Parts: sequence; C-alpha cells; structure tokens
Amino acid sequence: MFGDLIKRLTAPAPAQLPDYDARLALAALLVRIARSDGSYDDEEIRRIDRILAERHSLSPFEATKLRGEAEVLESEAPDTVRFTRAIKDAVPYEDREGVIEALWSVVLADGERDHEEDALLRLAANLLGVNDRDSALARQRVESEG
Repeated sequence: MFGDLIKRLTAPAPAQLPDYDARLALAALLVRIARSDGSYDDEEIRRIDRILAERHSLSPFEATKLRGEAEVLESEAPDTVRFTRAIKDAVPYEDREGVIEALWSVVLADGERDHEEDALLRLAANLLGVNDRDSALARQRVESEG
C-alpha cells in the first residue's frame, strides 16, 4: 500500500517529502513509539489523534484517518531511522523540538514510562538532531501540561 513512500524513505539520499508524506511519516513515528512497549492502548490512540489534529489543523475524522494510514505504514516500514530521516529533512530544526514534545506526549499518555519507549525516544531525538537537554526540557513541558 505504501510501497512508493517506503522506497523514498529507504533511498540512499531521499528527497524532501511532500507535506502529506511528511505528516504520514510523523504519524507513523508516533504510532511506532506508542507500540514500542507492546501495548497500544486507547489513551495513546486518542493522544496521537489529538496531536495530529492540532499540529496539522485536521478535523477529528481526518486525524483518525491519518493515524489509520500511519498504523499500516508503521507495520510495513523497516526501521525508525527512515522515519526520522524523512522528518528531519521535512521539518526545520526549530520545529523538531515540537516533534520530540509530541513523542513524549504519547510516551506519557498512559501514565507510565517504559524503558523500550524511553530508548526509542532517545534514538529518535538523536536522529532528529535534538540533544538530550532539549529532549528533557520537552519532556518537562509535557509533564507540566498534564
């Protein structure tokens, strides 16, 4: 279903993704981090939908549709490096901290920090070029929100 996008993500020197594909790659990364602890629960799904709706000015229906497509892409895609490379190429540096905040929001949605989620988030932050300090500050902002 997403063969062309996966080919572009896995190309040796991928071109910048069109806006929708960049959104889809981010959504798939959110799904991947939510699934990384072996539990993909309703709270995480609602959080992903809310993040997608707010970040991309989508209706609830559009956000749910994007997440559904991202779930399929996430299950078909080979690894996290390709997602983060696509996002890094598509998102200006100053907005990548927002990506990290979105990832922390999903990790913390169920009220538990799991070591698999933490490890994947550290990898994603590193691959996105966001340092540990900025990632920790992003986590603190998410925790203070609720």
